[in-house]
Amino acid sequence: MDCFAVAICAGTTGLRFRFRNLFIMALSFGGFQSFMAVFGWLAGTGFMPIIKSFDHWIAFGLLVFVGSKMFMEGFNKGGGRQSDYTGVKAVILLSIATSIDALVVGVSFSLLKQGLLLPVILIGAVSFIFTIAGGIIGRKAGQMLGKRAEVLGGLILIGIGVKILIEHFK
Repeated sequence: MDCFAVAICAGTTGLRFRFRNLFIMALSFGGFQSFMAVFGWLAGTGFMPIIKSFDHWIAFGLLVFVGSKMFMEGFNKGGGRQSDYTGVKAVILLSIATSIDALVVGVSFSLLKQGLLLPVILIGAVSFIFTIAGGIIGRKAGQMLGKRAEVLGGLILIGIGVKILIEHFK
């Protein structure tokens, strides 16, 4: 669902958000989700206590950074440079931010002695599909709402970051 929400936000900008860019974003999101689940499974219980102490802060920081930037761009009157959330750096940062929870899922698979192949394929495929759907919805919303959609998208990303922190401290 984080991939879906982030793709909606990125789609609202409309800047260079063509299907090719959306496809690359979806591949990155799905790939990172799958990779992090595998990495978590391989790391098992030994790595979990280390990453668990700060994983939420990484996700929070990345999402607030990108969300704040998007929020501020929404108030740009068009004279300045608009951010490109389909660029390599942005896609990688967003991929990392949305996939940190998959690391924890992978660790839980190792603790439960679960097989990994089917869950990793499903995690990647669902993330890919949800990213495509979110990007399409975001693109339509951006066309209808204009710059207000970018402000809303930035607030949603910041909200996802805050949600991650709240869930960690429960």
